Amino acid sequence: MTDRDAVPLDPAAMRRQYRAEGLAETDLPATPVAQFAHWFGQAATQAHLFEPNAMVVSTADAEGRPSSRTVLLKSFDEQGFVFYTNYGSRKAADLAENPYVSLLFPWHPMARQVIVSGVARRTGRDETAAYFRTRPHGSQLGAWASAQSTVISGRDELDAAYAELAARYPEGEKVPVPPHWGGFRVAPRSVEFWQGRENRLHDRLRYVARADGGWRVERLSP
Repeated sequence: MTDRDAVPLDPAAMRRQYRAEGLAETDLPATPVAQFAHWFGQAATQAHLFEPNAMVVSTADAEGRPSSRTVLLKSFDEQGFVFYTNYGSRKAADLAENPYVSLLFPWHPMARQVIVSGVARRTGRDETAAYFRTRPHGSQLGAWASAQSTVISGRDELDAAYAELAARYPEGEKVPVPPHWGGFRVAPRSVEFWQGRENRLHDRLRYVARADGGWRVERLSP
């Protein structure tokens, strides 16, 4: 039997019953970042998820056309969630026109999602440089080699650019921070914590920023 003869998979028939335990308002700490830290710790140390810091970053350009991609979260605190990218990339171009962004952490094995909606601003160059220095040597060179989101003639072009940089900056030699590369910090305006429940009656609790700097929590129907 070949792949061509195989019975096609039916997405509508794929069902999994989620957990009985839920998420209650009384379970939540005062801030969404504290709750995120709790769930993030469980995803990383208890569920042992592969790259629990992977998140889907959704942006839209000035005309409202959306685009999404998976990016790695590199830090978070009460000021926001930080990731790094090429400032010439599509996501960065979108954010220059429209700073509103959505972050989605899809922790499927735990039947959990976290959705952050907020405003993205560039990190300072000192913060960017400090993070850049923690990257492996090859990743530092990669930030220079790739003109992210631009059309290239083929893989050979990318490999040649990397090889040239590797010759210029061999292992152990300091690589300068690219001026076109840096971070974005997403300051949250709302953060939803989604816990899968039985019979698709999921728990959805959302923190919404208040004008006084605090947060209110609201429950959303699934």
